[in-house]
Amino acid sequence: MRRLGSIVLLGLASLCLAQTLAAQTQTMAAPRLNPGEYKPIAELPEAVKELGFDQKLGAQVSLDEKFVDANGDEIALGSLFGERPVLLAPVYFECPMLCSLVLDGVVRGIKPLQFSPGTEFDVIALSFDHEESYETAAFMKDGMLSRYRREGTEGGWHFLTGTEESIAKVMDEVGFKYEYNEQTDLWGHAGGVVLLTPDGRVSRYFYGVDYAPKDLRLGLIEASEGQIGSLVDQVLLFCYQYDPMSGKYSAHVLNLIRAVGVLTVLLLGTFIVFNRRRPSGGESAASA
Repeated sequence: MRRLGSIVLLGLASLCLAQTLAAQTQTMAAPRLNPGEYKPIAELPEAVKELGFDQKLGAQVSLDEKFVDANGDEIALGSLFGERPVLLAPVYFECPMLCSLVLDGVVRGIKPLQFSPGTEFDVIALSFDHEESYETAAFMKDGMLSRYRREGTEGGWHFLTGTEESIAKVMDEVGFKYEYNEQTDLWGHAGGVVLLTPDGRVSRYFYGVDYAPKDLRLGLIEASEGQIGSLVDQVLLFCYQYDPMSGKYSAHVLNLIRAVGVLTVLLLGTFIVFNRRRPSGGESAASA
């Protein structure tokens, strides 16, 4: 029993140390600049500065808005909610670069997970170009499914188009900003995805085109409000904390120390109780 307790404690200590060092390494990798030291190479255009996400954590999405799915059927957005969290990707399907990278990032991020679209969560790719057709949405959906390659998950992927008004309303509710450029005939926008709760509230933002499976898993567990995930996942949520600025989960060192401390006390208590209940050598000889 003593050896088992020592092994468990050593393993936990190693895990905590590894997580802490990883977090420190990520922090040290980025150069530290004092305020005023950073000077941009060129001033960005005002239109570009306005693109991105306005964080609206907890905001409710209008579930009664109507959209057209990849089959050409009109559906209410709310028909895709109610049971599972939803990973929403604001994209447009004829985007020459960034939107494909966003969707590829979603596939890469969820592929290692045991969670599957249509079972533990859903994926919605919503086009913010109101002129796109459902045929284009269907083509993009087929491409993403061929990359994901997990049978039985087709019903968990939803590629939607809609009217300008419906699109603008939902995009505003999740804080996504985009703008059409007539000179280039392209849409200006940022890359990222939004995680929504089963009842359609904004839960988490993940930025860029690369979404770590760990972040997506923890975010889905939080958004589901404990409906998915194991006890181990709940412990991980205690040890990791979401950073709204970076859109990532990082090790919460204080909670890691607390978790190890509680486990140490429990193991010591178990060891003491076990030893007290075990008969001593003298008692055993007398009984014989």
